[in-house]
Amino acid sequence: MTAAPTAETPPATPLLVEHRGDRVIATLNRPHKRNAIDQATIDALHALCAELEETPKTLILTGAEGVFAAGADIAQLRERRAADALRGINAHAFVRLAELPMPVIAAIDGYALGGGAELAYAADIRLATPALRIGNPETGLGIIAAAGASWRLKEIVGEARAAELLLTGRTVLADEALRLGIVSALHEPDELLDAAHAVADRIARNDPAATMATKRVLRAPRDRHPAVDLEEQSVLFESPEKFRRMTAFLERRDR
Repeated sequence: MTAAPTAETPPATPLLVEHRGDRVIATLNRPHKRNAIDQATIDALHALCAELEETPKTLILTGAEGVFAAGADIAQLRERRAADALRGINAHAFVRLAELPMPVIAAIDGYALGGGAELAYAADIRLATPALRIGNPETGLGIIAAAGASWRLKEIVGEARAAELLLTGRTVLADEALRLGIVSALHEPDELLDAAHAVADRIARNDPAATMATKRVLRAPRDRHPAVDLEEQSVLFESPEKFRRMTAFLERRDR
């Protein structure tokens, strides 16, 4: 029998990954550290991204035991130097996650602070519980939020609000996060994963090629529009799935 993890014997797997047909559920699994993101977690995220780049599926990302991720692992972060900052250890992993072909849904309970908030910002859709506490207190630790908050947060809430949040480092509670659009819905903790699966079910009913094209155009810079939309649409207009789905729609309408 394997002993239960303790502060001295942490879980062997920092990211639990469950495959279910059209989706993958990944759970941050360092509850003894409130799921703080360490190098092993980053390595596991890269491995998962490699799988989902090869075989695109919707990803549901959550945290174990009532916490999403309370931040980066401060003990490791304290020892990092200039060369580590330039490597973008967390930033590059979160960019890779954001650029996965299929949607990423973050199901957030409890704390999502610092690197945990930046990981959540990298998702396409964020759901949370009323216990949500999200924010970027990095300046209080003598660093900046350099793993995506400086550009993703202003895309989510607008530049003025992002400036206020990042410069003060304050924590946003669930109701305000919903009002600001940081999350799109709140659910009770025992309903959170079901709600994430309901979103994944709705996505699964659509054409995967159209879903992936939509994500690509959403991620494209402003100066690529409308050209990028028209390029993606030109491919879909020749797709057999487009003809199948539109024919089925017309046949249902004519009954």
